[in-house]
Amino acid sequence: MDVQVAPLRPWEDFFPGLDRFARPDFKDISKWNNRVVSNLLYYQTNYLMVAAAVVSIVGFLSPINMILGGTVVVLVFMGFVWASHNKEVLHKFKKQYPMAFVVSIMLSSYFLISYVGDVMVFIFGITLPLLLTFVHASLRLRNIKNKLENKMEGIGLKKTPMGIILDALEQQEESINKLADLLTKAKE
Repeated sequence: MDVQVAPLRPWEDFFPGLDRFARPDFKDISKWNNRVVSNLLYYQTNYLMVAAAVVSIVGFLSPINMILGGTVVVLVFMGFVWASHNKEVLHKFKKQYPMAFVVSIMLSSYFLISYVGDVMVFIFGITLPLLLTFVHASLRLRNIKNKLENKMEGIGLKKTPMGIILDALEQQEESINKLADLLTKAKE
């Protein structure tokens, strides 16, 4: 299957009036996750453009540290994904606790960058774009085109870069449903 780059969505679709944004239902983690994953897949090129703008601004202010920070994050991400595919213990951990796996990648990147470089680059150049993307994906309501595109990606008719990343991190619906079940049991 060839990887297809998702189209850049129009600004009016990406950031419409406030009527297309709503606070997620924090009690239903599965529904919130579906909204985030759907928006990540549908608006992935828009998110890439926003992240590129933020990274460019931070990179302009501190180019050497930005290159160093980006390299560290990419290497840590690739190392964690490789290790989780080759070590059964890490694979089970990633399957059972997908969000903890992502957080461990971010924390490892942070500690390595703080050891060798500028922590502010990590905060503003790497974490800020991720935070902006997550907040938008959490608040933006889905539309019919969004749902249709995601179904095509889900059944394998189409493969996009964000879909590959989400698969590598095992951020699929069943993993989040396990987390939601665990949280529900913990509340009882």
